[in-house]
Amino acid sequence: MYFYTMEEQLPLRKIIHVDMDAFYASVEQLDNPQLRGLPIAVGGSESRGVVAAASYEARKFGVRSAMSGSIAKRNCPELIFVKTRFDRYREISKQIRKIFFEYTDLVEPLSLDEAYLDVTHNKKGMFSATKIAEEIRQSIFDTTGLTASAGISINKFVAKIASDYNKPNGQKTVPPEEVLRFLEQLDIRKYHGIGKVTSKKMYSLGIFTGKELREKELEYLITHFGKAGAYYYKAVRGIHTSQVRSSRIQKSVGAERTFAENLTSELFLEKKIQVVASELVTRISNRKVSGKTLTLKLKYSDFTIQTRSKTLPFYISEKSMIVEYATQLLYQEKLQNSVRLLGVSISNLNTGPKKEKQKEEEIPLQVQLELPF
Repeated sequence: MYFYTMEEQLPLRKIIHVDMDAFYASVEQLDNPQLRGLPIAVGGSESRGVVAAASYEARKFGVRSAMSGSIAKRNCPELIFVKTRFDRYREISKQIRKIFFEYTDLVEPLSLDEAYLDVTHNKKGMFSATKIAEEIRQSIFDTTGLTASAGISINKFVAKIASDYNKPNGQKTVPPEEVLRFLEQLDIRKYHGIGKVTSKKMYSLGIFTGKELREKELEYLITHFGKAGAYYYKAVRGIHTSQVRSSRIQKSVGAERTFAENLTSELFLEKKIQVVASELVTRISNRKVSGKTLTLKLKYSDFTIQTRSKTLPFYISEKSMIVEYATQLLYQEKLQNSVRLLGVSISNLNTGPKKEKQKEEEIPLQVQLELPF
């Protein structure tokens, strides 16, 4: 069991993070055998748009999601662009989640292709979380023909890192007694919540691995990284008590459109707002929500992004009102450049009362008795 600084002891948890392998691209290769083994990019095009997903064959050439289509094509001249089919991805995602619920009701989806599962107390009475992950991955393959990777550990933070360890089509278990050693040997770039900018700053301070991060005092990290420093201090010590929640509060709903040619006039963009607003209303209707905050997103020809927001004293969901306020935001200030993408999103949703955020406890990771994973 684990001993905590708090008087109350918390039970050992067994958390699995399941992540589908190159999900969108793998679905396209599954449905079109002619694409198998070839470098493909889902979304975008050779001259426009942004890559939504890349096959592993394309990743070898440095093609990544969120990369512009032109850069992706430059990195991989043989790259094949495929249109997104979200209805198909959602269809398969439902099949995968059905498998999850065969083992536990504590399933927290992060997206169509990944989720956390708390299998501490599972429906099949299995003792080994490692074995559960193996069964789930095999069942996913038998049902969909797609492969998945998994990470298994004592909390969501470590499980998510572990799921990347043996990708694709693999899994890694980090049992309680190995958590600290596992975190210490990782490059700090592997830590979720440490991006490119922060990692460069850490490098400049002589922090390259978890071991070096753990050697820093809390006060030192807060001095250099503000409130995030406290998070890094906990993370490297395996402190993460966030529960797997079967229902996640949605924070926003949005839609956007990348244009075939850059637009330089607000008049042309007004017409695009109408189109994007129609898609947004469909998504709002499907989710049965409305919101108070409307945000207009503009991506310029130099790929810089500008957002303009307006918070209203009432909830809206009708297209006419969304168009009205999005148009106001469009004319709020002059365009900085020609526009290649326009998006509209609505947030501050009426999704019900927010639950009080659970306070993370200061939990030193000390193992006295091992419980098999």
